[in-house]
Amino acid sequence: MAVGLMLAGAALVSVVARAQDASADSTEATPAQNAAERPALRSNRWQEDWSVLADPALRTQWGDALKYLSLSDADPKTYLSFGVNLRERTEMQDAASFGIGHNPNDSYLLQRFQLHADLHFAHYWQAFVQFEDARTVGKQVIGGADRNPWDLRLAFLAYVRTFASGTFKARVGRQDFAFDLQRFVSLRDGPNVRQSFDAVWADWETGKWRFIGFLSQPVQYNDEHPFDDTSNRHFRFHTLRVERLLWGRDELSAYYSLYARDNARYLDATGNEHRDVYDVRFAGNQSGIDWDLEAMAQRGHVGAKDIDAWGTGARVGYTWPVAWSPRIGLQIDAASGDRHPGDGTVGTFNPLFPNGYYFTLAGYTGYTNLRHVKPSVTIKPVSRLTLMAAAGFQWRESTADAIYVQPNIPLPGTAGHGGKWTGVYGQLRADYAFNANFTGALEAVHFDAGRAIRMAGGRDGDYLGVEGRFMW
Repeated sequence: MAVGLMLAGAALVSVVARAQDASADSTEATPAQNAAERPALRSNRWQEDWSVLADPALRTQWGDALKYLSLSDADPKTYLSFGVNLRERTEMQDAASFGIGHNPNDSYLLQRFQLHADLHFAHYWQAFVQFEDARTVGKQVIGGADRNPWDLRLAFLAYVRTFASGTFKARVGRQDFAFDLQRFVSLRDGPNVRQSFDAVWADWETGKWRFIGFLSQPVQYNDEHPFDDTSNRHFRFHTLRVERLLWGRDELSAYYSLYARDNARYLDATGNEHRDVYDVRFAGNQSGIDWDLEAMAQRGHVGAKDIDAWGTGARVGYTWPVAWSPRIGLQIDAASGDRHPGDGTVGTFNPLFPNGYYFTLAGYTGYTNLRHVKPSVTIKPVSRLTLMAAAGFQWRESTADAIYVQPNIPLPGTAGHGGKWTGVYGQLRADYAFNANFTGALEAVHFDAGRAIRMAGGRDGDYLGVEGRFMW
């Protein structure tokens, strides 16, 4: 079946693809927009500025009457805009969680529909609201991020004002945010339901510096009734972050976060979790060489037990300035596991809010108790098509702790059994932009499971995903 999936992937590569969300959205900064051009559609729809359509000459597409509704003859920046996102993804898996727990062969549809309204007024103010309907069709095992029928995803009030010394930004309400490559704080775009936060956010940008702070309660999702999502003081995530540009656009950043959750459960600890998070990252691109290096330390306690955990990741690559823009890349990741159960210290790394596609869309493994090495090759035969082939080699950091699947769920029967080798996977992916509004993707993955997984009753896994995405 693995060979069949790979052949199917190769055959469909030129037909179906998706332009994956780029990390340019991840730090929340809005890039400069040419006043004479239509704005690019963005993963964060609230970052789009449709005031350019005050010029009737730019209203050239269907629906432009609803993309820009002027509310003031004197101020073109006072307007109301509507938009829609629709994502349809068909997935086929023959061994979710490596077949452990009697997970069946599964073929299903994931559907995500979002509708938003964006109001700009009084020159400095913005009010944004987005509703989401996320559903599954034919999925036999429903996860926590698979379904969310009709609910409020975003609803916030924002204030942006530029002074002589810098720009101040603030938001209050239900919002989302992500950092960097979204290893640990993300929009969670891979699964069907994105992650939102009820939060107060503020940042100050001046010269090459940026300072960010927010207080938040992550939204907890329910799929029983419409508009039943909640957040509360029992789950909190607060952050202070600083960023500095170096040598042009290279970036050095660091942040501290408090991750606090009541009644947390780990294999070796239960109780209220207070996790102090310290993160540093350096990323850039010079002379065709790109890099992204990040390290995180976690301290605190779960109940009466101390936390001593860490995670790190690196992506480096070189792109040749020739036809097809070939890029050779190497990704290396590691995250701690609990080495000595019962010793009063929890070593299990918490990946916080991972994006769900950092390794693969198949979701075979998570960013916990992990060693991961992934070489890759990427080419662009035409400007709209990106093809990538990769192989990932995985071990676990500690055999005393479990092997984990996304986001950080331990595989039953793996803690304390078997060796460090987790397995190897092959990945083929294609992304294609049909036009500014419609993109597609195909991804095929085969995971050859290691001895520890087989000892727990697991088996090899095959995954095929086909996705179409429409944005207006």
